[in-house]
Amino acid sequence: MAQKTPKEINYNEIPAHVRRRPYYIIAPGLLILIGIMIPFAIAIFLSLTNYSFKNPNFKFIFFRNWIRVYQDPDFYHSLWVTIKYGFLATGTQMILGSVIAILLRKDTRFTRILKVVFTFPLMVAPAIAVLIWQLMTSNSVGVLEKFLNLFGVYGFKWAASQDTAMFTAVLIDTWVNTPFVLLLVLAGLQSLPKSPFEAAEVDGASSWFIFKTLTFPMLKPFMYIALLFRLMAALQEFGIIFALTKGGPGNTLMNISLTGYITGFQFQKLGYALPYLLTLWVIVNITASFLVNRQRKMVKQAQGY
Repeated sequence: MAQKTPKEINYNEIPAHVRRRPYYIIAPGLLILIGIMIPFAIAIFLSLTNYSFKNPNFKFIFFRNWIRVYQDPDFYHSLWVTIKYGFLATGTQMILGSVIAILLRKDTRFTRILKVVFTFPLMVAPAIAVLIWQLMTSNSVGVLEKFLNLFGVYGFKWAASQDTAMFTAVLIDTWVNTPFVLLLVLAGLQSLPKSPFEAAEVDGASSWFIFKTLTFPMLKPFMYIALLFRLMAALQEFGIIFALTKGGPGNTLMNISLTGYITGFQFQKLGYALPYLLTLWVIVNITASFLVNRQRKMVKQAQGY
């Protein structure tokens, strides 16, 4: 008996509302892409001009802005501040968030209360967080100043000194964003399979051995996700630094974001400021691509590929 072939579908017989469904599905993503690409294209265009808010009659100068930026020592200082701040803040938050998540792994009434307490800073806006810490570190009424006085430390400079401004900014960033790492790592811990850990405990494995051979390797993909988001945000940090010292004292905390903002909006040289911000975009994009590729390789290895 001859096999029946399926009836060919006539495109014209499909109702119009059904034919439009694929376009409805991709429309939101397409609108977001257009919304992102238009400002990005305008930024590249204006970076090749001498556009200024003072003089809207701009002209093409091609790569002159880029050459001037890359010859400016302030650019390399801001690049160093950006990298230093990003890795210090992210590294501190990854260590603290992971350690606290491991300590809060067991589900008890006490740990549930602590989880709620630790997530409070995540709900505070960066500018408000800076205001809170400025009050706590005040040399006259600050709680932290009184605490340091107990150990014989008086008049700690905090953000008022070039030696401690970076420490203060990283401290505030860590207080605000460590709960983000904590929640991601904690979610990863709770999603791990229980059977390998139960088998290791039956065999008499120590807690350190279980952590080294089971917990940490299986937790790496989740930690890479937390690292990706936090490092991208830390490299672009603006709110905490601006609210704390506006890049001071001097130019101690002048990272690329803040330098681009001040150059573009305070000095009103937008064409000259855009190479700063576009360079930051390249740095963040390269960093994110590297971390995503590493995370994908770890997932494939965990799956046995």
